[in-house]
Amino acid sequence: MKSNGNETRDIKISFQSKEEINCPVCDTLFHREELLSGSGRLIAGALTDELHRLYEPSAKYGEIFPLAYQATVCPSCWYASMEKDFLQFPPRLRERAFDDQYQRISDTELILSGIDFHEPRELFSGAASQYLVLRCYEYFPKEFSPTIKQAIAALRTGWLLDHIDKKRPGEHYDWLAVLFKKKALFLYNEAISREQAGKEKLSGLNNFGPDTDKNYAYEGALYLGALLKLKYGSHKNVELRIAQLGEAKRTIAKIFGIGKSSKNKPGPLLEHARNLYDQINKELNETDE
Repeated sequence: MKSNGNETRDIKISFQSKEEINCPVCDTLFHREELLSGSGRLIAGALTDELHRLYEPSAKYGEIFPLAYQATVCPSCWYASMEKDFLQFPPRLRERAFDDQYQRISDTELILSGIDFHEPRELFSGAASQYLVLRCYEYFPKEFSPTIKQAIAALRTGWLLDHIDKKRPGEHYDWLAVLFKKKALFLYNEAISREQAGKEKLSGLNNFGPDTDKNYAYEGALYLGALLKLKYGSHKNVELRIAQLGEAKRTIAKIFGIGKSSKNKPGPLLEHARNLYDQINKELNETDE
């Protein structure tokens, strides 16, 4: 299951941080693995409609998946989160996370087996790490904006499973990827709904990503909420789908309005938003006919 050659190459793509981390859940001491990004290791490729940055393989370093290194994971109890939240986990909630460790390890291994977080990260353990982030933000209180962080983690898990599927076709990783993107669809729209209702602010998130190369901010979250409705929303109830796409279309129209009046909005986001608007319009018009 080792896909990027960390173990067989003499060429380093990551390193162990000098700082020793003390897991706030199980007290294990470990060093965080960090990605080296210089010397031509990362060759940026296309940006997908889901705002996922693809990277071209380097002749010297091979394939590198930056998302595999983003989560901080305790190698013992598999508690995981985004890096800045890892040590901020509230002590009063420690018992719940500690008691759930065997279940989260078991659930992870049902999806991706043979994972060892004591070893250098690769594609499979990277996907597992993002799944654990999704899982572990269930423990965090609303002050941490856990729902939007779960949404990002679910989408990232789906992307990494897409990459795994290309390496292991026919093993149903493509189905799993869609499953996680449907989870992201629910969580993005749930996070936006909670924020608008004043139930859970998004201020606990500094970088909306969703990938590592650029922060597309709140507008990016609105765009993804609409895009995921179009791509992964249910088709079973036609009336409900029309209503959801109509709502998505209005959301994208707001992004257009912001984009026309401000030079601060990222160009690629506006381009993708226009394409999405056209796709939604096309499906709605076909439904009307």
